[in-house]
Amino acid sequence: MGNEKYTDINGKAIGLECQRHSSFCTEFTVSSPKVSIGKVVVYTCFVWLFAYAVFFFTDNTAVLSSAIIITLVGMMLYIHFVKIDHESLLVIGSLGIQVCSSYASGREHTSFIEMSRIKDVVINEAIHMHHIIYYLCILLRDPADPEAVSSVVPLFQSSKPKLNCLVKVYKSCQEIMSKC
Repeated sequence: MGNEKYTDINGKAIGLECQRHSSFCTEFTVSSPKVSIGKVVVYTCFVWLFAYAVFFFTDNTAVLSSAIIITLVGMMLYIHFVKIDHESLLVIGSLGIQVCSSYASGREHTSFIEMSRIKDVVINEAIHMHHIIYYLCILLRDPADPEAVSSVVPLFQSSKPKLNCLVKVYKSCQEIMSKC
């Protein structure tokens, strides 16, 4: 993919890695920035200072214990259920498309869509907070009417890459799908 730099819709740097396994199989991995230790420290200090201020006026030690437990549990939940480190898209021309999200805790969520269910892979646009954003999505065939679309599966929902990154992935997906 060269030395091209990619960013998300907010301007933060993201990485795009393309592994071509064969002419019919390519894997794309979009990596998001790691958890910012600075932000974690600032939020933790804010909660703990607030808890200490409440403790200072009430002399209730349960407030301090609760603040510590809430911040630790909150960080664990955020890392396990919210923060996605990287998302991958594996396109296998004759078989289908596998979508995988890897969380900061190491947990992974993987789904597979058979090629017979896929109508097309497209770049769609949406209006979000007075901005037009683009996203890559898979159009699924309607079983009753093969020419109709039954649903849309958006890709790279967490990393939200800008259009230049999506175009690279889109062109490769179309190339693989046209060979089949």
